Amino acid sequence: MATLEIKNLHAQVAEDDGEQILRGVDLEVRSGEIHALMGPNGSGKSTTSKVIAGHPAYEVTDGEILLRLDEGDFGDIDIPEDARTWNLLELEPNERAALGIFLGFQYPAEIEGVTMTNFLRTALNAKIDERNELLFGEDEEEEEEADEEVPSPMAGPVDDGEVGVAEFQKLLKSKMELLDMDEKFMQRYLNAGFSGGEKKQNEVLQAAILEPSIAVLDEIDSGLDIDRLQDVSKGINALRDEQGTGILQITHYQRILEYVEPDHVHIMLDGKVVKSGDAGLAAELEDKGYDWVREEVYETA
Repeated sequence: MATLEIKNLHAQVAEDDGEQILRGVDLEVRSGEIHALMGPNGSGKSTTSKVIAGHPAYEVTDGEILLRLDEGDFGDIDIPEDARTWNLLELEPNERAALGIFLGFQYPAEIEGVTMTNFLRTALNAKIDERNELLFGEDEEEEEEADEEVPSPMAGPVDDGEVGVAEFQKLLKSKMELLDMDEKFMQRYLNAGFSGGEKKQNEVLQAAILEPSIAVLDEIDSGLDIDRLQDVSKGINALRDEQGTGILQITHYQRILEYVEPDHVHIMLDGKVVKSGDAGLAAELEDKGYDWVREEVYETA
């Protein structure tokens, strides 16, 4: 079971005299758990997600983000004892992803000319290569292969990478069946011409393929009608139930939590997590809003 541990995290916009946004965030998410992170606009929810992933627009000024791995977190890979605790702040975004951190975007990018199939297989193989290098380092054979001349695309398709084309096609088909997605998505360009709901489903599909230990989903419910909300929610539940992924679901609204029941709900105000509880806390927010939380927090401060 992997654990994401955020301790006293402070962060500001990465520029001279940048605005301080996070002011001491404490949070812990384990594999197989669903956590909802809620709060009004400007409270620091999306900034938290981006800092976890390593977005360069933010500078961490204090605190730490630790990822603790257990022996079985990467299937049958034997994780060395000295490679089971990582300070994410010392790692590049691609290295964080390789070790099991996934960020699902609120506004996914569109990429013309790149099919979903090619994008996802490339991402999966890159993750595997990066993870092996982090855990075990490059051996001489790998270094020699890296020095070899890359074949010309004119020479025809090359089935390179840990996961070959045929194997990946089977994997992708099984994941799309798990998420109840139409196979026509496989040959479409990445998010190009997708509806808002299709883009959000694709974010969940990416997480299903990459099998992260912890998936941070930044307002993945925004802009969805009820049908797409149910589709996306089904996918999120499958990530937890079928793959054991830990979910940090960032949202403004309680409605997605009617379909994705959280184990824990956290409320952010002014750059800090100020209150935590079970799913009932989200229902209370829906009924009362955030003012009562603010009053409660600052009366006792």
